[in-house]
Amino acid sequence: MCGILGIFSKNGLDHLDSSKIDPLLQHRGPDACGKYISPDNKLLLQHYRLSIIDLSEQANQPMFSACGKYVIVFNGEIYNYKELKQKLPHFLWRTQSDTELIIELYSSFGEQVFSWLNGMFAIAIYHIETRELVISRDHIGIKPLFYFWDEQTFIFASEIKAIKALLSHNPTIDLSVIPYFLHLGFIPEPLSIYQNIYKFPSASSSKVSLSDYQKKDKILPTTRFWKLNSSFKEKQISNYSKASNHLEELLFDAVEKQLVSDVPIGTFLSGGIDSSLVTAIAATIKKDSVNTFSIGYDDPGYDESIYAERVAKHLNTNHHNININQEHILELLPKLLSTYDEPFSDTSAYPTMIISKFAKKHVSVALTGEGGDELFFGYGSYNWAKRLNNPLIRTFRHQLYQLTKIGDNRIKRGGLLLNYNTTETNLQSHIFSQENYMFAQQEIRDYLKCNVSDFNLINCSYESERILNKTEKQSLWDINYYLKDDLLVKVDRASMLYSLEARVPLLDYRIVEFASNLKEDFKLRGADTKFILKDVLYKFVPKEFFDRPKKGFSIPLQVWLKKEWKFLIDKYLSKACIECYNLVHYDRVELLKKRFFSGENYLYGRIWVLIVLHWWLEENA
Repeated sequence: MCGILGIFSKNGLDHLDSSKIDPLLQHRGPDACGKYISPDNKLLLQHYRLSIIDLSEQANQPMFSACGKYVIVFNGEIYNYKELKQKLPHFLWRTQSDTELIIELYSSFGEQVFSWLNGMFAIAIYHIETRELVISRDHIGIKPLFYFWDEQTFIFASEIKAIKALLSHNPTIDLSVIPYFLHLGFIPEPLSIYQNIYKFPSASSSKVSLSDYQKKDKILPTTRFWKLNSSFKEKQISNYSKASNHLEELLFDAVEKQLVSDVPIGTFLSGGIDSSLVTAIAATIKKDSVNTFSIGYDDPGYDESIYAERVAKHLNTNHHNININQEHILELLPKLLSTYDEPFSDTSAYPTMIISKFAKKHVSVALTGEGGDELFFGYGSYNWAKRLNNPLIRTFRHQLYQLTKIGDNRIKRGGLLLNYNTTETNLQSHIFSQENYMFAQQEIRDYLKCNVSDFNLINCSYESERILNKTEKQSLWDINYYLKDDLLVKVDRASMLYSLEARVPLLDYRIVEFASNLKEDFKLRGADTKFILKDVLYKFVPKEFFDRPKKGFSIPLQVWLKKEWKFLIDKYLSKACIECYNLVHYDRVELLKKRFFSGENYLYGRIWVLIVLHWWLEENA
């Protein structure tokens, strides 16, 4: 796990002071820093290392291939690197690192290597003789990779802040992404908050020629080496017993591979299904006791630490729990913008930061449970996808919506899912936005002063061997956007802020492919979600440990915004602030605030996303 950056300039690097990047990326790799400058002085590669596998100096980066033609910087971990060494049976390896494996495989086999890698990665490889740079990002998009591209300069980095520091000017804010942020609470790939700065797509590679550099398109052309929708087979897996056994085998293999480390390792244990399963498998595999970490809250409505401790005791782990309150979150409040670089509304980033800082005192690697909900239908949105596909509900949804207006807050919020005029192709983002308390498309048109797109960019259709049902389409949407551009971003920035490597074994791409071909009722049976995943878990942890409502890794934001955090509303949703940036109609914001303080608590997500937007503008515009 590391931080990487590179810059190509047609005008050379004489003007560049790359040392100013050190304080911006050093948290991602405090153990070593290295750089490579090309002989023509037009390319810089820089690497910040967090030593996890092969702690020797020989494994530092940038690293050269044995033939001397290639140089690499790489962020991530390759879990099948020992197996892949068999593709070069006579090679004399200098290190035990996966970095050397990548560069030597690439030297022999080229870009097809990226599809062989099982892990999380952002890679840049430079061919010294041809002056070509190849960059690539892992199957799911676990590791971040941003790039800037204009007529003169190409820059890539692990975080936007590093790109900004290398530019000779302040990048221009891209106002066209604001509707996406209000709709989702994050900015989806390939967009960023800035013009000419993009998120490099997952499961892709791209080649930039440094000898004959031409910018032909707005976004860098890429080649896909893996597509999840291509993994959907015509016939689904229909034998439940065989499916359950094979899933267990895949889970054990993934966790075992991701337990390999030359530094102390542990797991985040919330007490929920996914983290408990990862921990249970790790505890079964490891000979010594697993370090586990959880958070407890003063507010019993959000505290699951008692369940985590129960699971930890059953698995005999070396458990660590930290109790936090609102004051702990308040101390971290200002870090949201500087850590995530662009508007980002997921408040579970705060407890993730706290547990990462806490865990780093004991370990340098932590396994997490990200991915279980998206792969095995753990969200309420999947039941909504089924409901809205009902012909009667679809036909009479507007009439049903009018009836919900006289209900309580729960019914009113549910009614908002019925209130859509979008085409069926835009239904996935609508369901997501309303399940997560964000603005619906029509609301955004009412609030924003600028034109609002139809969100076709994030609702494209996917070809596959079989016709996907509405639930599968919703799951695929979550994997492509919510998981990649919110949840994995949250975990990466929060953990790397404290130089902690977070690994996500449920997102081994083999598990992702397998889960995509399971029959729906293997995953969702009425209100019972993640059915097959729970079956595997209950072999190791008693079922009764989990007979409780799902709470999630969140904070009581709707309560705090009316009390101790009300100052954020007063400051960032004031008339002066709203009219200063002139993006939204203040009368709409004023009405929204009145409804929220009058008891419509479900509006807190809309309040928060508007706060974050104007807060970010205050800091960056």
